[in-house]
Amino acid sequence: MRLIFVRHAEPDYAKHTLTEKGFREAQCIRDRIIGWDKDVACYYASPLERAILTAKPALDELGKEPVICSWLQEFAYMITDPTTGRYPQVPWDFMPQYWTVQEQFYDRKNWFEHEIFRTAPEYEKAVYALREGLDGILAQHGYVRSGDYYLADPAVTSGDDDKTLVFFAHLGANLEAVGYLLGIAPIILQQTFYTAPTSVTVLNAEKRTPGIAMFRAQMVGDTSHLKEHSEPVSLYGAFSSILQEV
Repeated sequence: MRLIFVRHAEPDYAKHTLTEKGFREAQCIRDRIIGWDKDVACYYASPLERAILTAKPALDELGKEPVICSWLQEFAYMITDPTTGRYPQVPWDFMPQYWTVQEQFYDRKNWFEHEIFRTAPEYEKAVYALREGLDGILAQHGYVRSGDYYLADPAVTSGDDDKTLVFFAHLGANLEAVGYLLGIAPIILQQTFYTAPTSVTVLNAEKRTPGIAMFRAQMVGDTSHLKEHSEPVSLYGAFSSILQEV
C-alpha cells in the first residue's frame, strides 16, 4: 500500500484561507492528484480550511469528498521559544544551539515528554490522537501495528502495492505521521526537513517477509508539479532561499 501526504498550498493564516498564490498552487497540483485517483482507496484531510481548499480543485473534478480527520490538523500547540523568549511559537522551530543538544528530542519513543512540550499539554494528546487515527485507518486495510512495524494480513494486503491513501494536511502534522511510520522522532524531521506548500511525500509499504510490512519513503517534499506550471516554490516554512529548479 502507498501513503501520500500533501502539504496544503501557501496559506493566508490570518484569514484562514490560501493566498492568491496558494490558490494557483492548488490548481497546479490538481492534475497530479487526479492522476492518482484510479488507485486511491480514500482521501483524508485536516479540518483546517487551507488543507481542504488545496484538495478542492481535484476532488471537485472527481466528484469526491475527503474524510475529515481532526487529528490531521496542524500541531500548533504554542510554546515559548527557549532561546529567544518569543511566544507564541509552534513547538519545533527551535534554534540549532538549543535543539541539537536536547538528547530527548532524538528519542523516537518519548521526545514529547521533554519539559518544553509539557508547557503545551495538548501536544502530547495530539501525538497520541494522530497515532491512533493513522493506525485505525491502516488496520481497516489489513495493517496492524506491532511494535515499530506492521503485521500485514495476506488475505487483505496481497497485491495491494498500488492501493493508495492520500492525506491533505500540514508541515508539522505530516512529519509527525512520517516520523511515526519510519521510526524517527518527528521533532528531528520538523527541524531538518522543509516540505513546501503543496509538496508531495510518498511512503510505500514493503512486504519482504510474508505478513510483515515496513514503510519506506520514496520521496519527501516533491514539488515537480509546480515546475511544470512555472509556479515558484513557496518559502512558507523555510528560513533561507531555496533551489527552485529541482
